[in-house]
Amino acid sequence: MKIERKYMAHYLNAAFSDADSEYCRLGADLEEYSPELSANVEKKTNILGQTSVVIDSYQKQGEVSPYYAEKDDPLFEKLQAIIDGDLVLDQLKTDMVEVKLWGDEGDGAYPAVKEEVYVEIVSYGGDTTGYQIPFNVHYTGVKTAGTFNVSTKTFTPTPAA
Repeated sequence: MKIERKYMAHYLNAAFSDADSEYCRLGADLEEYSPELSANVEKKTNILGQTSVVIDSYQKQGEVSPYYAEKDDPLFEKLQAIIDGDLVLDQLKTDMVEVKLWGDEGDGAYPAVKEEVYVEIVSYGGDTTGYQIPFNVHYTGVKTAGTFNVSTKTFTPTPAA
């Protein structure tokens, strides 16, 4: 059975804080959100004609476009603060939780992976359809496995074995 796209949820932490979280689900105006992996691939062919392939890292990023600003939305407020304050470096760091909504673990908790990300504003303004702030999400590879409760919007890390 195929899994519908709506069951892979992406929640961005609009609090931009390690201590606080205010997760907003991406997707209201998006027709697509697909983090690109961009693997670092090295291929070598030896004198015997044999080819070896080494994939040693990924440069993962996703594009959120369009993103329409909505008054009182915490993500919009943070994106506008980035624009107004010319924020850079760790001021752009937050986290993204990818939630697998097809794997209910009970009590509204679903399998999830939280990953540290940096948000890059691409532009702002837009056309007559509304005020837009498209942005890119750059993943760092710092991940934590756990569960995510969609009703309380809380991430719980898996206890260390």
